[in-house]
Amino acid sequence: MSEPADEAGLKVVDAFDLDAQLRGLLRPGSVVRDHRGREHKLPRYFYEISSRDDAVRARLAPNFGLNEFIRVDLKEAPRLQEYPKYIPCAVRLLAFYLQRLRERLGASLHVTVNGGYRSPSHRAAVGATPHMWGTAADLYRIGSAILRERGSIEMASRVAEELSEDLHVKPFGHDAGQTDDHIHLFLFYVTGVPREMSEDSGDSPQASPRFAFEEPRRRSDTALPPSDSR
Repeated sequence: MSEPADEAGLKVVDAFDLDAQLRGLLRPGSVVRDHRGREHKLPRYFYEISSRDDAVRARLAPNFGLNEFIRVDLKEAPRLQEYPKYIPCAVRLLAFYLQRLRERLGASLHVTVNGGYRSPSHRAAVGATPHMWGTAADLYRIGSAILRERGSIEMASRVAEELSEDLHVKPFGHDAGQTDDHIHLFLFYVTGVPREMSEDSGDSPQASPRFAFEEPRRRSDTALPPSDSR
């Protein structure tokens, strides 16, 4: 039985050591192509969240809980709708930038259902999308304002793009690759490798599963993304 996330730190697992069904759904290390035909390897290291309570307690940033990035609907594979749930470790980097954006806008940001992590087995998954890496978020509301108008969407999008060259936003519009009822933020295909894990070349399930609990982060760590990014 795993320890609560707020006492021991988040549990990090090597997805190669998960059971066969989960490996088939998460597809760690598999190559997928984006819309331009470029190949990207799916994440290997995931946070394992034992319960909804653990998800709510786990803070990735001062104003963002892990639960905000794992809410899915029936389009996700049934096994991945259940606890324990899994999300790529690079979600910490996404939360870091969302926290900066929240502070710049001076209002809360609300991630839609299916707007955080989506597995490669999600029915809406077509080719490589940063959602599969835990590095994309769909925002439908800022503060109390529902994002329905071009002006509010483009204003917040400009703020996000000015925040960092690493943060990208889909343009407003009604065509493919555009959005007209939310803001789609993403960091492309970033893989997070927490410092507690050792990267080895073994991609076969091990008799002793590889995992670790994150060590407490210093307060100063909140100024920088706390995972090594690749």
